[in-house]
Amino acid sequence: MPMIDTHPTKCNICGGPVIYVSNDRVYGRKYGSGYCYLCKNCGAYVGTHKPRPKEALGLLADERMRKGKMMCHSLFDPIWEGKPKANKKRGDLYKWLSKQMDIPVEYCHFGYFDIHQLRKAYKILLDIQGMTMLYDNCGNILFKTEKGETDE
Repeated sequence: MPMIDTHPTKCNICGGPVIYVSNDRVYGRKYGSGYCYLCKNCGAYVGTHKPRPKEALGLLADERMRKGKMMCHSLFDPIWEGKPKANKKRGDLYKWLSKQMDIPVEYCHFGYFDIHQLRKAYKILLDIQGMTMLYDNCGNILFKTEKGETDE
């Protein structure tokens, strides 16, 4: 699996040229780090890290990909947010998702996913909705239904 290009010059969607610009061109005002990478052809973009404003957060995304990321986060985030040890649970949940998707954990982040991976992740996350996240004796995540059935 190739590394994410954190300084993209070519769009991963259309192959067009990518420029590093103020993100007010996308949002109408500066937001977050204040910068993004923007495809001159298709308009796909990706924000940058606030402490490292030249480093892309992931792949350039078009409207479908941005919607896919939001849909995945809408299923993923409620599982860990606001829970005791939330940051650990978030990391463990990404580790679990990486196993389900058969990808290395370091590549398991919605910002790194293309549209096909976003669809796959969404289906996986949809299947565990309404289940309770638990840990087995080895520290691995499993999900339990109200009836007590588990889905590892």
